[in-house]
Amino acid sequence: MLDILLIILGFIFLFSGIIGCVLPVIPGPPLSYIGLLMLHFTKKYHFEADFLFLWAAIAIGVTILDYYIPIWGAKKYGASKRAIWGSIIGLLFGLFLFPPFGIIIGPFVGAVIGEYSIGKNSSEALRSGFGTFMGFLGGTLIKLIVSGLMLFYYIKEMMV
Repeated sequence: MLDILLIILGFIFLFSGIIGCVLPVIPGPPLSYIGLLMLHFTKKYHFEADFLFLWAAIAIGVTILDYYIPIWGAKKYGASKRAIWGSIIGLLFGLFLFPPFGIIIGPFVGAVIGEYSIGKNSSEALRSGFGTFMGFLGGTLIKLIVSGLMLFYYIKEMMV
């Protein structure tokens, strides 16, 4: 009975981790990793210790990188802190007002509005918005790949 609960909870954590890759307030890869651990703690399914340590390091590393990749992309294209905050706010508005396209359009529009709010001209604002958007997409893509691979290994282990 406990194994069934752990398997279900593991899948819920993995699914939440995938969602968390897109939503900035939910830590996607760490949740996915917890899903792997739930499966590992069952009596029937087990992962090697090296495998678990490797994925723990990857989840931590990607979570840390996720804070720096958007900032790096924004700075590379000359974005201000307002553009970065505008991107985050735009993502949240876009997510709820225009799903699923708002996830893509919201960060860009938010960054551009953030740049306009400090008086940058339209070409600077668009350039900064693009850089912020590309950084957001890069971080999201990396998180999706990592969480997707953890889901793959979860399902693969279940099939054995």
